[in-house]
Amino acid sequence: MFSWYVNTSSKSSHERQFIFILLARSVSGHPAGPYRAINSQEKLVAWLHPKVDTLDKMFEYAASRFPQRDCLGTREVLNEEDEPQPNGKVFKKVILGNYNWLSYEETYKAARCFGSGLAALGQRPQCNIAIFCETRAEWIVAAQACFMYNFPLVTLYVTLGPTAIAHGLNETGITHIITSKDLLQSRLKAILCDVPRLQYIIVVDTKPTSWPDIPRGIMVYNMDAVKEMGSKPDNCEQPEPSDIAVIMYTSGSTGIPKGVMISHGNIIAGITGMAERIPNLNETDTYIGYLPLAHVLELSAEMVCISHGCRIGYSSPQTLADQSTKIKKGSKGDTSVLKPTLMAAVPEIMDRIYKNVMTKVEKMSKLQKTLFVLAYNYKMEQISKGYSTPLCDRLVFKRVRALLGGNIRVLLSGGAPLSAATQRFMNICLCCPVGQGYGLTETCGAGTISEMWDYSTGRVGAPLVCSEITLKDWEEGCYYSTDKPNPRGEILIGGPNVTMGYYKNEAKNREDFFVDEHGQRWFCTGDIGEVHTDGCLKIIDRKKDLVKLQAGEYVSLGKVEAVLKNCPLVDNICAYANSDQSYVISFVVPNHKHLTALAEQLHVRGTWEEMCNNSQVEKEALRIITDAALSAKMERFEIPKKIRLSAEPWTPETGLVTDAFKLKRKELKTHYQEDIERMYGGK
Repeated sequence: MFSWYVNTSSKSSHERQFIFILLARSVSGHPAGPYRAINSQEKLVAWLHPKVDTLDKMFEYAASRFPQRDCLGTREVLNEEDEPQPNGKVFKKVILGNYNWLSYEETYKAARCFGSGLAALGQRPQCNIAIFCETRAEWIVAAQACFMYNFPLVTLYVTLGPTAIAHGLNETGITHIITSKDLLQSRLKAILCDVPRLQYIIVVDTKPTSWPDIPRGIMVYNMDAVKEMGSKPDNCEQPEPSDIAVIMYTSGSTGIPKGVMISHGNIIAGITGMAERIPNLNETDTYIGYLPLAHVLELSAEMVCISHGCRIGYSSPQTLADQSTKIKKGSKGDTSVLKPTLMAAVPEIMDRIYKNVMTKVEKMSKLQKTLFVLAYNYKMEQISKGYSTPLCDRLVFKRVRALLGGNIRVLLSGGAPLSAATQRFMNICLCCPVGQGYGLTETCGAGTISEMWDYSTGRVGAPLVCSEITLKDWEEGCYYSTDKPNPRGEILIGGPNVTMGYYKNEAKNREDFFVDEHGQRWFCTGDIGEVHTDGCLKIIDRKKDLVKLQAGEYVSLGKVEAVLKNCPLVDNICAYANSDQSYVISFVVPNHKHLTALAEQLHVRGTWEEMCNNSQVEKEALRIITDAALSAKMERFEIPKKIRLSAEPWTPETGLVTDAFKLKRKELKTHYQEDIERMYGGK
């Protein structure tokens, strides 16, 4: 596929064209750090504007500066219809109209009325309230209402299982919850009896207005009715920067979800750091919101946009592009209508775009393919020298760029590592810089973001102006700050963006957080990084992903997965190893088109499941994956000796990956337990 004919030299543009610009340095002079951005050497930055130190003040500031500008946009649903598929399944397709907009002033008033209405329903300041809702304009209106009235907002992923949802609601003592009619019907209704303190459910949809089958003692109101109760907003208790704004439950990739306590000051600091890395961010920008708002990446990105008067148009992964699964053929996806300039994405989504486009390139005529390759390699060379290629962009890459509306000028990647091949593809074919970010829920999503002019791959940039980074030696993994050529170690992040810890979990707080002698909070990430000479960070390993094999070799499962995801045959992969075994095994979600073509070559026919379960296909797939591993210069002991092809894709709905598409290793191990025993010779 792609790597056969495009120049994918292992050298990044950072190495090919080394223009040394110092972006961060150790303030102590020691290779362990702490490292700070060059423009925050003396002091870390905690806010955008003086005295705007809480989220209610930030929104009030934006509403007063940009009262008539568009703030939140939602597409009108013109028609819904069922579309039968050849396999007998029925897919729901939608035809959507234009975006309808709420101005900043209208959004501010709606939030004030809703917050006042919640107070009329007995919600009290500094008492937790939950939101369990899809990404949509009402989510932000509800959140801003809670920030104004000092109601700590508990966020939960909509893909969490019933036990995890009930755990989060009960642990935080929820009496009021904000949700949608679909989620109330499909996810919440079944667990209402397991949440004894719950009294009020507020549904953001206008219809239905009555819910007859809700347990006694629980009242259901529509959002409009609650706004009506608060139509004469009263004085509200203004939050302090140290007050909790959000208790954000993690995706539970390592077990039961933990509630991260995030203060107003933490979020303000985090968005201050992020905004500084986005060039020329202003009120003329349009952002497309489609990732889960219960994820720190999306919430932070939208808060950055609101703080600068940008407009936010809402979407979903199913309606994002013209080719998306819920968009009726011939009608427009959200990016085509909205034409955003800013977008956040997780690598999983960018990998899909990359593989889809490259599959189409494969089907081009020989002449078209040659022209594409020449343009691709020419542009890669030019951007590595700091030059633009307007003619190439207009003649060759315009159609690819149109997939996301044609106006994207900054794409922020976070949530997981982005492969070098995908990053280069986005830079070249989408004609926009990709800012790779590194942060965690525990650091408000903030840590590092690469500079937009930095086209090097595999790095996540220098510390943000709100953060500093220290490398802590990890003896077991043999990572030390004294390593050459670059210092290495566990990444510790410090700064005003480091959160207040986990809700009701003192043992984990003591393990993961600490306060230094200057009173600054730090978080121990568990990720292993190295700092380059220009002050940029590269993530190279993760403590929890390191497994020692029987013969004593250490294998980084994350590294194995990152390398093999570049193989065209692989859509997703989970590497697994037991310490009492001598080799690595893997579960692989194969690419549909490539595996089907492979099966045809082998004269294997049957359903998708039968192809995935065929031993001949599995054997040949392992050979292709092994070749890819060897060409990527992986060590022999790192290369999977056996694989299991999974016919079932891993989506958040299956519970095998998080909403950010991170692997849930524990759940994957349980799901494939029989296969593990078979591959290790037990069965």
